[in-house]
Amino acid sequence: MDGDLPAELTSFVGRETEARTVTELLTSARLLTLAGPGGSGKTRLAARVAAAATTWPDGVYWADLTRTADPDAVFEIVARALSTLCTAANNLDALTALVRDRRFLLCVDNCEHVVESAADVVGALLRRCPEVTVLTTSREPLRVPGETVWRIPPLNPADSVALFRTRAGIGVVEGDAADAVRTACVRLEGMPLAIELAAAWSGALSPQDIVRGLDDRFRLLVRGPHGVAERHQTLAASMDWSHALLGDADRALFDRLGVFHGGFTADAVAASCAHLDELTVVVGLRKLIDKSLLVADTHDSVTRYRMLETVREYAVARLADADDVAAIRDRHLAVYLARAESVRHLQDTDMDAWRAAITADYENYRAAITWGLAREDPGPARALTAELAWLWHYGRRGREGMDLLRRAIALGVDRRDAVQARLLTGLALVADTVAPVELDFDAAGAGRAIAAEVGDRRTESLAASLCGARTLFHDSQATWDLAEETAELARMSGSPFARDAAYVLKGLVCHLRDDHEQAMRLLRLGADGLVLRNDRSVASLALAFLATSAAYAGDLPKARELAEEAISVTTPLVDDIRLGSACSALANVEGLAGRMDQAWRAMDPVLRLVAGTESPPFVPDFVHCIGYLHLWSGEPDRALPWFERELAVFGDSNQPLAPLCHLPLAEAKHQIGDADAARAHATTALTFSRELGMPRIVAGALAVLAEIAAETDLREAANLHHEALTLRADHGLRLSCVDSLEAIAAVAHRSGATVEAARIIGACDSAREHLGYPRRRPLPEGDPGGRAMSLDEAIAYARRSRGARSRPPSGLASLTPTERDVVEHAAAGLTNPEIGVRLFMSRATVKTHLSHVYAKLGIDNRTQLAAMVRNDPSKPPPGQRQRIG
Repeated sequence: MDGDLPAELTSFVGRETEARTVTELLTSARLLTLAGPGGSGKTRLAARVAAAATTWPDGVYWADLTRTADPDAVFEIVARALSTLCTAANNLDALTALVRDRRFLLCVDNCEHVVESAADVVGALLRRCPEVTVLTTSREPLRVPGETVWRIPPLNPADSVALFRTRAGIGVVEGDAADAVRTACVRLEGMPLAIELAAAWSGALSPQDIVRGLDDRFRLLVRGPHGVAERHQTLAASMDWSHALLGDADRALFDRLGVFHGGFTADAVAASCAHLDELTVVVGLRKLIDKSLLVADTHDSVTRYRMLETVREYAVARLADADDVAAIRDRHLAVYLARAESVRHLQDTDMDAWRAAITADYENYRAAITWGLAREDPGPARALTAELAWLWHYGRRGREGMDLLRRAIALGVDRRDAVQARLLTGLALVADTVAPVELDFDAAGAGRAIAAEVGDRRTESLAASLCGARTLFHDSQATWDLAEETAELARMSGSPFARDAAYVLKGLVCHLRDDHEQAMRLLRLGADGLVLRNDRSVASLALAFLATSAAYAGDLPKARELAEEAISVTTPLVDDIRLGSACSALANVEGLAGRMDQAWRAMDPVLRLVAGTESPPFVPDFVHCIGYLHLWSGEPDRALPWFERELAVFGDSNQPLAPLCHLPLAEAKHQIGDADAARAHATTALTFSRELGMPRIVAGALAVLAEIAAETDLREAANLHHEALTLRADHGLRLSCVDSLEAIAAVAHRSGATVEAARIIGACDSAREHLGYPRRRPLPEGDPGGRAMSLDEAIAYARRSRGARSRPPSGLASLTPTERDVVEHAAAGLTNPEIGVRLFMSRATVKTHLSHVYAKLGIDNRTQLAAMVRNDPSKPPPGQRQRIG
């Protein structure tokens, strides 16, 4: 090696892959330029490759241009580097003549500040000396014909950490310190100079302190090692060097790019920079790319540009010194407000396209909002904040969105205009996903009122749907009414989302009322429209509830298909909350089917999401599902902590989800033998669910109370199980009907009715095989003859067997509890649809019950029925609320 190859004063860390790549490129490229920003490791990599080079018989030579600012000195430095090869070259012609037939590698380091002279010398050597290969390092290409430009990448994460540790002189770091080192390397984007300067503080600062110091990196990263070039002594010096090499116009453009965050397009730059057309901007951006101050991404149809964060922070500092910084930032805000408004129409046709358009520039939107909300006139920023509500609804940035929405709302607290209506409604929309427990839906009511005042039917329809979401679990009739209003507003405004949201809300009401046939019809209507427009968030929710309804109705294969569809629909959102809810739906279906391995696999993404986090995000149904997976696996002790965790959030009597918390706790407590606690939780669940109209939960609570009663009173146990069966059969809860039948059979067997019990168990054996619903409790052997009965026939058989023993054959006393509920409402003058709403069943089911009642009572019409009820001494006192079950 000749020509003063720089000595390695510190160890060479990483870059093995890059060194192999450069070595390979040199086998075919006669001029290879390693390009990159200052401090990216160009010189170290070139020196490492040069030191290992063995394929040039006439040697490898190194010419360092660092210390010259004189273009005329370039030839002299190159000639001096080649002096051992040729000693009499006084000019370029003489030099090329002397080395024309030689085969060697010439390395020319740091060309950017004398790039034209370097290009002249290198170009002459390449043209006149066919066996010469040249490797250069430069912050910009030489633009010599035949040049191959290889832009040096950042260090990979592992090499970045290794470099930090090596330069810091520290061994293995663990815990928070290790996390801080990794964070520092990520924030410094794998730039070797910046990492080395940060590591130099290790003797005085902890890794955590270093990370905090990076908020002002140009003040922190100031202590380079002695003996290196002055521009590598500090990060600021390295950037100053690059900045000084720019022409006046390019320097002005660079400084103004500090207003952008995360990336930008040429048209956005032109709009933000006064008096510059797009072509002029593109030419200027090209120059900044050549000088390694900018990176272009040309993969999409529109080229996007970005700066490394260190470069961008330098540009920000330069922008702050500009006289027109406020005007530049105001124009930046105006540009992105116009962009957001220009793509709003995509929300009605293709939400994926809208999200992509907004997400690409999200950091610019956030910066513009932050700037604008602090201005004397926050109006443009408030309008831009309202435009982004749907993006924040998708979850990952939701907390940030809620903070910005609240700030924007506070700045217009006395205003009653369309922007304030959209901001309030937007806050409720984001809370729906991000913080449903916090119930920020009061904002929806306020937003709806203002929207109605100003005639913004579109915002009013969205707000109405969010008001419906708020009332869903504690006043389902109010939700139904709000869904009707949403549908009408959707018709008036032409909002496809509001139309589909109305379907989904009605479907959810039917789901909670356990009218699953109607629920599936409505949810499917809503989901189809939402999926068609890639409106994935609410679509995945609808599909998850569709899956649950299908499972309760006994169609587990269909339920599995729907849950998988929910996952497929929500996956592109990268929204942990919606994905977690869809995964929970699939796990619930797999658990019901006894496929526990598949159920746990379905929950893997959610478990990873919440693992090790102090405040895990709220994921609907996640805790509930995990608890039941343990319960179904015969692990009630492991299920209890999950159910108790859920109770701590929702279990207060004022919370709408209280019954859903108390029932699983009752089941788990019963399984571990704590009858008193099980009875208390079951009774609470029964009370709340009757008040809220939740038949499935009522039946579940009755079943637990029946199991407890069976220890001392088989007759009471049978009565409770039959009451649960009636509810389950009336509401089409096929899987639960099998559970009730088996529980009834178990009690009958213990009571001596072994023949009846065996027939019912035989029928349940057949039903479980047909439904794919495995048995979880031991039972006596079933009668093979019972297998011939369908599930409906088995239910009728169980009812007949009990009715013959426990109820009179005629009169009001012969009616089932559900039939008596129907009779009370019919006698009060309610129509079949009104009775269906009150008792949470379809009008067809009401009609069927009434036909059975008329047959039992020997009457023909409602007038006769009302007369019988008036004369019935056992009817409830006036004003007493009817109960389900």
